[in-house]
Amino acid sequence: MTFTVFDLSGIQVSEIETDIFQQPIRTELILRAFNHLQSHSYQPKGRYPRAGRDTSAEFFGTGLGLARVPRIKNPPHRGRAAIVTMAVGGRRPHVETPNKVVAKRLNRKERSLATASAAAATADRLLVAKRGHVVENVASIPLVVADELEEVLKTGELMSVADALGLSQDIVRAKQGKKTTGGKASMRGRRTRYPRGPLIVYGSDRGIWEAARNIPGLDCVAARNVSVIHLAPGGVPGRLTVWTSTSLEILSERLADRLRRLVTNV
Repeated sequence: MTFTVFDLSGIQVSEIETDIFQQPIRTELILRAFNHLQSHSYQPKGRYPRAGRDTSAEFFGTGLGLARVPRIKNPPHRGRAAIVTMAVGGRRPHVETPNKVVAKRLNRKERSLATASAAAATADRLLVAKRGHVVENVASIPLVVADELEEVLKTGELMSVADALGLSQDIVRAKQGKKTTGGKASMRGRRTRYPRGPLIVYGSDRGIWEAARNIPGLDCVAARNVSVIHLAPGGVPGRLTVWTSTSLEILSERLADRLRRLVTNV
């Protein structure tokens, strides 16, 4: 199938032929792949094996009219229960162990199929709009841009390109959707949260990553690393995505087997 390629000023310059956007969109597979891939970023959680047990408490013996639990021997807390789970500062029952497997495994072909399906969803205007993106002024869905986009070095220059391609309204939506979180997330450096804005998929980084990193909601990823995590955040397909011509070629090579099966079935 043939798609239009735009330059940095939003003018049609050429056409490109690719079968990436012909893949059937399977939302249940995309959600399953997202949940499995997201689990790879989880940090194993465990407890210190001696937690709640490092104390001099011992059982005083019977005949004292006291429960048969270990008690602290020395003042000022002499006689206070320790170690047992019901005691203040005692051990915790049924704690998680650091060797628990938290990363879920996913078949290679299933992951490839999910990536192809999520990429195809970026070419569906209804899905992109349903996900919340502002697409009224976007030049085309899917949006394919010439490789000159990879050479953009300045954030201001990239914002000018986004305005020419009709992406600026969606970037403003993401910036205005800033939320402040509380609790543990705030204490751990995740105080602010932005909605997901457009995604730029490039073939090779010639400055585009540094130009895009300071724009709230805008993400930038190489075609060799793009996955369901980037194309369908939260497991919801239809992210507003900007593809460069080279990125489509690289992704076609990655998914060559999947695209070959699609052509055979058709």
